[in-house]
Amino acid sequence: MDKPEVLSTSVNCNQGAVRAIRYNVDGNYCTTCGSDKTIKLWNPIRGIHIKTYTGTGNEVLDCASSSDNAQLVAGGLDRCLNILDVETGKMLRRWRAHAAKVNAVAFNEESNVAFSASMDCTIHAFDARSRSEKAVQIFNEATDSVLSIEVHGTEIVASSADSHFRVYNLRNGSMTEDFMGDSVSCARFTPDGACILVSTLRSPLRLIDKNDGKLLMSYKGHVSSDIQLESVPLHSMDFVASGSEDGAVYVYGVLDGSIAARLDHGSKKSVHSIACHPKKNHLLSTDGHSLFLWTPRGTVE
Repeated sequence: MDKPEVLSTSVNCNQGAVRAIRYNVDGNYCTTCGSDKTIKLWNPIRGIHIKTYTGTGNEVLDCASSSDNAQLVAGGLDRCLNILDVETGKMLRRWRAHAAKVNAVAFNEESNVAFSASMDCTIHAFDARSRSEKAVQIFNEATDSVLSIEVHGTEIVASSADSHFRVYNLRNGSMTEDFMGDSVSCARFTPDGACILVSTLRSPLRLIDKNDGKLLMSYKGHVSSDIQLESVPLHSMDFVASGSEDGAVYVYGVLDGSIAARLDHGSKKSVHSIACHPKKNHLLSTDGHSLFLWTPRGTVE
């Protein structure tokens, strides 16, 4: 499958600073999280703004869509985990459980459990179907801010500023952790769940075998020295991509580690948040102000 290399859409989000960009579950729409306390829903292919969601108490740092695309879970500087109705924009649930900002959020695959990862060193899991205000489980193994979280089947991977990423297996109740030498800004499962792509400050992007922790490949070229950058494996698993502080996204070949493409955003602003389409080798990115969609050459929608 071809790599994303053509800029198909570029739109100013008008949200102050865009903190994160995310695809929904089927990849037909995307969301952007803003410092102006809003979440915006977009059609990325056409570059059309569809709806704006408000009600969070402060800057929104992350959001995720449910498996039926009916709900959004969001968190940020308000220290809360919020669930909003996509169609009406109504706030459905709000949990106030953290002592510091919420850096990352996720649903499980059935979207009946919502997760929040916080600067208070904990991950909280909440039952989205009950009216309880208490978390059903709290993960407190991290000794510094938890920076990212992703759910794949019955497993969770979380990265932390304590230089570790941790994999939790909810089926058997086990937890494994790997020390990476510096703050781990992002950890993502590959589509098959067999490996984990890990971004750390001042280090190459690394692909780690989930079962034995072996380094499979490292990827060098992007600039990562001061800012938390996201990385993603692309859908085909032929490529991985990383944001960079030099105003670009770097796409690497999985097997040889070579730079397959450098996606220049036309400025020197750091490209900190990226997202991969769940079914295609399409890539979303943001430089903090605009939404960018990158597609393979010759793509017709």
